[in-house]
Amino acid sequence: MGKIEAVIFDWAGTTVDFGCFAPVQAFVEVFKHFGIEPTMEEVRKPMGMLKRDHIKTMLSMERIHRLWLEKYGHEVTEEDIDSLYGLFEEKLLGILDQFAEPKPYVLETVKKLREMGVKIGSTTGYTDKMMEIVTREAKNAGYEPDAWFSPDSVGHAGRPYPFMIFKNMEVLKCSSAAGVVKVGDTVSDIKEGKHAGVLSVGVLEGSSEMGLTEEEYEKFSKEEKIMQCAKVERIYREAGADYVIRNLAELPELITRLS
Repeated sequence: MGKIEAVIFDWAGTTVDFGCFAPVQAFVEVFKHFGIEPTMEEVRKPMGMLKRDHIKTMLSMERIHRLWLEKYGHEVTEEDIDSLYGLFEEKLLGILDQFAEPKPYVLETVKKLREMGVKIGSTTGYTDKMMEIVTREAKNAGYEPDAWFSPDSVGHAGRPYPFMIFKNMEVLKCSSAAGVVKVGDTVSDIKEGKHAGVLSVGVLEGSSEMGLTEEEYEKFSKEEKIMQCAKVERIYREAGADYVIRNLAELPELITRLS
């Protein structure tokens, strides 16, 4: 295999916001506002998608769909989805600045990758408006990729479509998909990478799929941590992940092996 030219990271749950809690908090509040209390599993299952698509996916889940029909007496309309999304956006924009702290090992890993001549791209399920806040706060904390694209830049065709990755490849002038690695923390991330024909890597600690705060995770014994990681690894492998790493500290070595 040729040299790895670029690593394309996801944002929340991968490089910032340990456990991916900003959107979770906003989704829960929005559904509660509309009289439906979602479970954590329901909230996290579509994670990584464009946020409006995420809401639409949740509304089509069997239990939530049934509760909606019981409460409102009609099928979900596009207007309903817009109403939920409007409130979601408002809630998320109000808290995003508190959830842009780089995760452990991000700054050191990005520095190492750049020293290796690897470019740093990124994709997200957030919109440009949301990313203005996240990129600003992350930059203040020392993390700034060479490129980032949201679903806004690709006609709102977010993950699992591959178009945001292609945008990164274009701007970073990558010569081939074989030299690109996508790193993420959700099934949507893995699929985005697979659909783009690049290598897909799942990160375990602090992932949305694991759904734990840093404090909760650190309280676990070594055995419990191994069990949590194994559970998430299975999810990534089933989605088609080429590689799975425990945290971003393991990435430079993997990139060296692949180059």
